[in-house]
Amino acid sequence: MYRPFPLFVGLRYTRARRRNHFISFITVISLLGIVLGVTALITVLSVMNGFHKEVRSRILGMASHAEILSARGGITGWPDAIAKAKADARVIGAAPFVESQVMLVNGQNVSGAIIRGVLPEEEPQVSDVGAHMIAGRLDDLRPDEFGIVLGRELAFALGLSTGDQVTVVTPQVTTTPAGSVPRMKRFTVVGLFEVGMGEYDRGVGLVHLRDGATLQRLGDAVSGVRLKLADMDEAPAVSRELARRFEGLFRVTDWTQSHRNFFAALETEKRMMGVILFLIVAVAAFNIVSTLVMVVTDKQSDIAILRTLGASPTEIMGIFIVQGTWIGFVGTLLGVLGGVLLALNVEAIIGWFERQFGFDFIDPSIYYISKLPSDLHWDDVGLIGSVAFALTLLATLYPAWRAARVQPAEALRYE
Repeated sequence: MYRPFPLFVGLRYTRARRRNHFISFITVISLLGIVLGVTALITVLSVMNGFHKEVRSRILGMASHAEILSARGGITGWPDAIAKAKADARVIGAAPFVESQVMLVNGQNVSGAIIRGVLPEEEPQVSDVGAHMIAGRLDDLRPDEFGIVLGRELAFALGLSTGDQVTVVTPQVTTTPAGSVPRMKRFTVVGLFEVGMGEYDRGVGLVHLRDGATLQRLGDAVSGVRLKLADMDEAPAVSRELARRFEGLFRVTDWTQSHRNFFAALETEKRMMGVILFLIVAVAAFNIVSTLVMVVTDKQSDIAILRTLGASPTEIMGIFIVQGTWIGFVGTLLGVLGGVLLALNVEAIIGWFERQFGFDFIDPSIYYISKLPSDLHWDDVGLIGSVAFALTLLATLYPAWRAARVQPAEALRYE
């Protein structure tokens, strides 16, 4: 016999037909519990990763990876700032912008909004809003023509469509003989966009950079420069390095600062969901404890005979550790395979259910997406598989310890 004694006997026990069918039933339930828990955990975390990726891409489609701002209220030498930023190989796009909070008025309809002045030819370098135009084009914004592109929800709230005019009221005031009055300017709606995020579709309007500067009386200055990076995850490091390069009262911010609370909430949600789903695996591990305890009780006479033949308590303990480990290994392996296959094909599976039963699993009018996104992270798979197997291995220790304490004389007394 070339295999170690505990391994040989433990594997024989796993293949043997049990006299007690209830123990076999509990063993199957324990195995299925591990499979179900691991599969659910991998699938749910992959779907949550997909949602987070989708939300982040939509936010950063309108926002920027990093911004160069001035504490003095405007940047006059913004072409030099762009050139200095692009000197860093990690910066793949840069564009100036002017931003202000205004009030939009159309008859009795009034709504607050952020007006962002952009250069239509440079904006695609830092955002993909041009790819989400549902009416008109970003190039329809021309200098000194005072055209405006609105988010679809904002235009709907104001009762506007392309070709209509809207009054922009700024917080700045103009002194007249009749007193101080807010500055107002009429803009023509030349386009509509929809990026799928209410924050932007309901609260942002785009104008030409020169018109935005005129509205704020900035002259040739801009509010700042927006940057796009090759790797958005390097934004904090790139921002710190650029801040050291710029002289004067400049500040460089990145998307992890401007949306820190939101993304932190998403990470907390994912972490808590993982903990909750791990309880399924924990319950299955407890089932392994009960299964092995019953097996030890059922096999007391066998244990006593093995002890009489010279088996040590450590070897007896190893037999039942092998048996429980085998259940955990098979359950974890099947769960990982099932979770990976389900996570990679969840979109096709949900699509099949929608076609068969004639309903939309996700309402695109509410969530702005028509499919269930999934983003499988192999590090998550490795962590889930490792922790699940570790739990099942830990669950075998107490029953194995109970088996090692069986006294041969007591066990064989009534045999």
